[in-house]
Amino acid sequence: MARRRDGVYLDDVTSTKRTVHALTGLPVGVLSFALTAGLPIGLGYCAVWSLIYASPDAWALTATFVVLTVLAPVLVVPAVPRLTALQRRRFRAFLGVEILPAPPRGRWRQLAYHVLALFIGTIGATATAACWLAGVGLGAAIVLGKINPALGLLIPATLLAAPWVARAVAQVDTAAARSLLGPSRSEQLSVRIDVLSRTRADIVAATDAERRRIERDLHDGAQQRLVSLAMNLGMARANLTDTPEPARQAIEAAHEEATQALAELREFVRGLHPAVLNDRGLDAALSGIVARAPLPVRLNVAVPARCSPVIEAIAYFIVAEALTNIAKHARADRAEITVERVADRLHVVITDDGRGGATLGTHRPPGSDGTGLHGLAQRAASVDGTFALHSPAGGPTRITVELPCAS
Repeated sequence: MARRRDGVYLDDVTSTKRTVHALTGLPVGVLSFALTAGLPIGLGYCAVWSLIYASPDAWALTATFVVLTVLAPVLVVPAVPRLTALQRRRFRAFLGVEILPAPPRGRWRQLAYHVLALFIGTIGATATAACWLAGVGLGAAIVLGKINPALGLLIPATLLAAPWVARAVAQVDTAAARSLLGPSRSEQLSVRIDVLSRTRADIVAATDAERRRIERDLHDGAQQRLVSLAMNLGMARANLTDTPEPARQAIEAAHEEATQALAELREFVRGLHPAVLNDRGLDAALSGIVARAPLPVRLNVAVPARCSPVIEAIAYFIVAEALTNIAKHARADRAEITVERVADRLHVVITDDGRGGATLGTHRPPGSDGTGLHGLAQRAASVDGTFALHSPAGGPTRITVELPCAS
């Protein structure tokens, strides 16, 4: 039992419905052919006949046929989508097959099906009806004594063959309809790519929004409680000078731990999504990173118009991670960051004078220095950006990132 693309099993459709589908294919096919091919062909024939054989007095009729022949394609165009809708309803009603809508540029393939529908409908309806009528006709002829009763053995054969003929007609018609009325393979892939792109953009945006929510909750909740705890411990440390030495040492240790935890939490919150990035943009946010860098960094930012918040966040984190990697692994004396917007693309270039040899590998051999650059490339790719790394042995290392500003 083969499963169809629309999720319906062919055996789920009754023989009666398949038979009705085959029989209705003839009138619908005649209508489709008449409106798409018969009308232009007929008018063209009449125009040619009038031009060759009509008398000069019938010039008005000849001119009418010529004008209608020229206008026939214009009349066919609005008929094609209506005939396509009729065929889709027929497939849905009798076979449970849902023919996916095709884009407007697939109108010519739909026209081809409506021309072909006459032949499929004629052959299919004739073959199906012949099988059913043959069995009935043989039975009637035997009853009336017109033929040898031994031919009655053919009655079960014809009646058994009729459902299989209707099934074959339905399969052929469905295959033709899906190929010509529905979207092509490339069109389906294009639609799928569009859906996946929108879904990915939604996921990236939702992730960024969730990161901001976590940053906001930490800033307004845990960070404020740690600030209060550190202040209370500081006040206790300053005021309780007459307490026993072990208690005072415990208070001092707790105060230092709370202060250290607060500093680490602030750094973590800043890494999640810095508020300055939302308020003042990339220039100010990257200036904060550069100011905290453990090596001299030259920053050049030329972004006259701000990009989307998601793109700014990705650019910020790429620069932050790249500087962290430079400080940990590159053994560099200085670095340079250039950020500029060119049309609808954000260009980020990060260079350092370190030892080079960086790679995009997700794994590294034991004892070697890791770079984490693969994660940066993934961040850029998540919004259809590009990530390029040039890091020969001995340096310098150059990271070039391009991001679409509107993602």
